[in-house]
Amino acid sequence: PHRQQPVRTKASLSTWSQERSMKWLVLLGLVALSECIVIIPLTKMKTMGEILSENNLLNIFMKEHTYRLSQTSTGNSNITSLPMRNFLDLIYVGNITIGTPPQEFQVVIDTGSSDLWVSSIFCTSPACYKHNTFKYNESSTYRPTQETFNIIYGSGIIKGLLAYDTIRIGDLAITDQPFGLSLEEYGFESAPFDGILGLNYPHMSAIGAIPIFDNLKKQGAISEPVFAFYLSKCRGKDSVVMFGGVDKAYYMGELKWLTQAGDWRVNMDHISMKRKVIACSGGCHAVLDTGTSLIQGPTSLVNNIQRLIRATPHGFKHYISCFAINILPSLVFTINGINYPVPARAYIFKDSQGHCFATFRGGTEQDNISETWVLGEVFLRLYFSVFDRGNDRIGLAQAV
Repeated sequence: PHRQQPVRTKASLSTWSQERSMKWLVLLGLVALSECIVIIPLTKMKTMGEILSENNLLNIFMKEHTYRLSQTSTGNSNITSLPMRNFLDLIYVGNITIGTPPQEFQVVIDTGSSDLWVSSIFCTSPACYKHNTFKYNESSTYRPTQETFNIIYGSGIIKGLLAYDTIRIGDLAITDQPFGLSLEEYGFESAPFDGILGLNYPHMSAIGAIPIFDNLKKQGAISEPVFAFYLSKCRGKDSVVMFGGVDKAYYMGELKWLTQAGDWRVNMDHISMKRKVIACSGGCHAVLDTGTSLIQGPTSLVNNIQRLIRATPHGFKHYISCFAINILPSLVFTINGINYPVPARAYIFKDSQGHCFATFRGGTEQDNISETWVLGEVFLRLYFSVFDRGNDRIGLAQAV
């Protein structure tokens, strides 16, 4: 989310991102009728490490449960809802189509980036053979360019070619939308998605193209320049991203609005535990990022939190007794005078071997001059989030 400004030339565009341990998140949308809200459920996927160890089971599941875009009506005739598979873990993936006739792709919907890219038949990397690839020669609305780009993530690199085509989400469509076609992919061999769809501001674009949400506004597809996320934490309710409005059925109480600076970054007062400030003591920045699984911050401050909860480092994770979930205090993020507690049951995960680990990670100091925290899915599962481009603000309320 806090990348350096992309360095752009006519033939090459690049961007640098901080981490993203699983900075893969979530979904996209568009609205075809000016007065409707479109809701696209998201799929919760397994962590990269577990997919590596369970890849055959995942492939079998995918083949036996082939998903096709379909429309399910809800009680509100203005809402379109698309059911999606839920793998009950950390990555949220939604389905879109590209081209005419439509070709289907599973993508992460990411508020930490601005671009859409998918694997393509141009790509010769091993990762592309494991994903759905866009076949340009099968689309009558495809428009090529000679402009190339590079996107460097913490977990991989994408090199690609800029193109234009029609993007569809549910029964909505955006015509002549710029997007990236991968030529090379490194680090995505076991990723359970075909691409990423960014919902950040245009100035964050690595490929120098108008983002999908901006085209939604430009083409008059949405009545309000707003999108919102509900990220599920159980089997009972599908995750959704909605465009053009907000469905109050997904949150309790009133939305609390926070002013942000144009990249989904807000000013945070402090972080506390047991009423004692343990980080962000003089105020800091917080980025709300649907594409990041964990809670991230400066390494020294994160290490202090790990010590406070007595988590022990082993490899890339800090492990802790699973019994601690019932006794550890909440971590409280105070933003604009409002407390947003994250209980231990939310910030401690159990892996496939039954071991528990803390979901904190350092490293934000590498790309930020001032103290910055990234509030990823660990936080956003607890709080329904509204991203209001019209007023440059973020709304939060307790999720149902």
